Amino acid sequence: MKYMQPRPSSIVAALYTARDLEVDVAILHGPSGCSFKHARLLEEDGMRVLTTSLADNEFIFGGQKTLEDVLRYAENTFSPHRMAVIGTCVSMIIGEDLGSAIDSSGITTPAIAVDIHAGFAENIDGVIATLEPAAVAGWITHDELERQKYLLGKANEVERLRGAACKAYIEPSRGDLKHIAAERLLKVAKTGMKGVAIMNAKKETAYMFSDELLALHEACPGADVTYIANLEERGLPKVRADTRRIRDEMEQRGLSPELIGALDEYGANGDALGARIQELKPDFALIAGVPHAIPAPYTSGIECFSITNGPRQVEPLREMGHRHVVVEIDLHPKTLGVRSIVESEFGSVLRSMK
Repeated sequence: MKYMQPRPSSIVAALYTARDLEVDVAILHGPSGCSFKHARLLEEDGMRVLTTSLADNEFIFGGQKTLEDVLRYAENTFSPHRMAVIGTCVSMIIGEDLGSAIDSSGITTPAIAVDIHAGFAENIDGVIATLEPAAVAGWITHDELERQKYLLGKANEVERLRGAACKAYIEPSRGDLKHIAAERLLKVAKTGMKGVAIMNAKKETAYMFSDELLALHEACPGADVTYIANLEERGLPKVRADTRRIRDEMEQRGLSPELIGALDEYGANGDALGARIQELKPDFALIAGVPHAIPAPYTSGIECFSITNGPRQVEPLREMGHRHVVVEIDLHPKTLGVRSIVESEFGSVLRSMK
């Protein structure tokens, strides 16, 4: 299927994966504007992103010397622990040898070359292109590489079946008004109905999606609600560190959820979460993060309150039968670079109405 809506870039996916591998400096070998927005955002998350700023002259004569110069500058200026050179469409078209540039630069910092461009149909190609040289370099094990490939495939499957990639074009939506959904959620929770509150979040988005569970717990401390979160500690270095921080803070604030799955297992977590829902037999469910990972049969007959950060996820969730769909539109920039739970808009509304 040809998509007629913007889709994630494999170059950006490579940058985020480098960050999860605790790379200190990533160098984009291409024009200065390539992946500009995400490069700036990732600098808020502690990874410096440099560019070789290739221009028309390098498009013709090549940019290897420029890349070598930037590698030496990065090492001398920042004393990084790890570096990654990320390819772009330009470096691919002119045939740059990223690995050769690393070798010729004379740097001693461990560094990997990521041969990638934006022409891949799936952004997970950028993740795999980063993980494979990382495994060769010994930054992750071969078993972890295979685990990541499996999880990426499951995440892609969820998006194609029930997510923002299930149609050629999906009209973006801000979802339901938060105070209307919050009023109904508080009503069902406070009148004795049985509920389940699930966080099935993707990586750092859990810094805000976990707040949705905390807010319900704080607003309805005596409600008959079972809390579940995908906070088992597995995955790449940053993902494990984020898991520990979020889980510890939730416990400090009085909420110890059941643990089902890890933060990088959101796409593969649907059946396990669905089975638990069937065991609990709730009247209502609050599902934050990637609600569409849970197949519709598991939530049939349950009043679902779903919270996503994707405007193009609203329509598919409603088609799955989720009655209330809320969008945390500014979640992503608010969860980059943080090390503690961030209050969500929906959580703020819940607290204000308790």
